[in-house]
Amino acid sequence: MHRFFVDRSQVEKEKIVILGSDVNHIRNVLRMKIGDQIQISDGSNQVWLCQIVQMENDKIETEILSVEESFAELPAKIYLFQGIPKGDKMEWIIQKAVELGVYAIVPMRTNRVVVKLDKEKEQSKRNRWNKIAESAAKQSGRTVIPEVLPIMGLEEVCHFVKEFECKMIPYECTNEKGVGRTRKLVEKIQPKDRVGVLIGPEGGFEKEEVEIALQNGIEAVSLGKRILRTETAGMIALGMIMLFLEE
Repeated sequence: MHRFFVDRSQVEKEKIVILGSDVNHIRNVLRMKIGDQIQISDGSNQVWLCQIVQMENDKIETEILSVEESFAELPAKIYLFQGIPKGDKMEWIIQKAVELGVYAIVPMRTNRVVVKLDKEKEQSKRNRWNKIAESAAKQSGRTVIPEVLPIMGLEEVCHFVKEFECKMIPYECTNEKGVGRTRKLVEKIQPKDRVGVLIGPEGGFEKEEVEIALQNGIEAVSLGKRILRTETAGMIALGMIMLFLEE
């Protein structure tokens, strides 16, 4: 069943009004009709089952049939700080990170990032990245749309995660020690904790960047004894965290 997101102000006692681009999507792309049923979330853990009762050019009115609590969201907020990769890899990373339960994604500028974006191009990229996040949230049954935040440099990231309860940076030099330390760190995560995962771009982090992270309280961890691609490393880290939090 198709799921849509609305602002809390659009939820009334017995009905929910859909506005914006979803109106055109429902009418002209999905070609839904009066009487069809959809799911609606307002970003909380509630999901409403609704029936379309009126369709206009600028809004769609639905009648609330039932409401239930959703358990699709992880109990902790996971932030993925992703070194910007080349090509369209970032789009794939965003899509899969949303499916795995990430709370927010932060494109990260590091020394080995070769992609250069001016302010105009960055905003255009962010608009597209956020649309991909929204689409992935709908497809995977999320009740929250993870946001793709503005690009940050490594020092900005270190400041951003300063008060996070858990923060880690996978680094290949720790691989020989195995994932035991990683598991112990993940097992300490509590509900409502903020967790930061820093992933390097192609070529990984420079040694000096890892030192900066360590000096700011970010812990170096291993994701196994093999060197992973940038688009794989984040997914493995998120999968480890998701497995523990949902256990």
